[in-house]
Parts: sequence; structure tokens; C-alpha cells
Amino acid sequence: MNDDLHANYKGVYEHKLGFGRRPALILVDFVQAYFDRSCELFANVEKTLESALRIRNAARTASVPVIYTNVVYHRDALNGGRFFQKAKPLRAFVAGSPLGRWPSGMDVRDDELVISKQYPSAFFGTSLASTLVAWGTDTLIITGLTTSGCVRATCVDACSHGFIPIIVEEACGDRHAAPHQANLFDMNAKYGDVVHEDEAIAYIARHTAT
Repeated sequence: MNDDLHANYKGVYEHKLGFGRRPALILVDFVQAYFDRSCELFANVEKTLESALRIRNAARTASVPVIYTNVVYHRDALNGGRFFQKAKPLRAFVAGSPLGRWPSGMDVRDDELVISKQYPSAFFGTSLASTLVAWGTDTLIITGLTTSGCVRATCVDACSHGFIPIIVEEACGDRHAAPHQANLFDMNAKYGDVVHEDEAIAYIARHTAT
């Protein structure tokens, strides 16, 4: 980001929400399509997944709830709506496609929640908000793909539903650095706090599940 941009925002959008008391971790759309070089959604985000898994492992150790999302459409895309019409690469996520599976290294335990969605936000049309409320969660640690799409949408909706969005920079990825950095900047300015992986892990380690 250039100096003019930071100068323009200085003193206006610099407030931090800080960490809350009861976190949950979400891993947004870490699915095979983003890791398969033959797929048009390939984003070269292996390092992003490695970061997210380190955070996930810390959450497991601390008994912090772990949530995963994927995208699944009816085989005729009857539930795809305008999003499916607009973003043609979403055809990779029609039910049964191997591109919608978890990538290598992503093990999902039976005691961890998987939310299947059809739109960018993990909240839209799902039970996520009510589930977090029932758990007593006040902070959502956000990792995932892609920063400019489903991560950003999830962040905005987390804020709108009254949760503290904590976005982990190294654990979010996009197909290009420009939208990745621009959306991190904007989320940090207006909706949540962007932190580094080590900060997120330290916060999780301080947490004592009750």
C-alpha cells in the first residue's frame, strides 16, 4: 500500500477491536479447486493452507471450536442463484466434483463443524450465526480463500452479526497479491482486526475453554 493511502486513512480508520473472550476458528473454503493446477480457480495458496493448519492445530489443543466451510451446488445448480450465474468457475463445486473435496493435509474431525454454503459469506443462508451465539462465541478467527471473496464476505457478516472478526493475514489467500492486500487493508480499516499468525496462535494459547 502506498504512503498516500496510509496518510489518507490515518486518524480515521485506525481503531482496533481487540480480542474477545470466547473465540471460534473458521477455515473458509480450503478445497481442492484452489490447489489443482488444472483448475481455473488454482491460486497457488499452499503456504496459506499451512498457516491455517498451524492455527487449527493450536485451536484443537486449546479446545477452541473449529469450523470449516465448503461450497456445494445442486447438480443442476438450482440453488446457485446470481452468484453461480456471475462467477462461472463456481461450476467446480457442483455436488460430486472432486474439486470440492478437502485438499491433501486437511483432516476434518467428527467433532468439528462443516458448513456447506452457496454464497460468499459463511453466514448467508446458514446456521453459523445462531450456532456461534449458542456456543457463547464473541470472536471469530477467520482464515481461508479467497481474501477478496468469501473471506471478506464472512468478515463483513461477522461484524454485522455482532462478532469480532479477527482475520489472519498469512492464513488467507487470493489468486493475486493486489486484491489480497487491498481487501486485508479494507477489512482492517472498517470491519475487523487483521493480525499475523503468531498473534492469533498466542491468543488461542491464552484461551481457556469453559
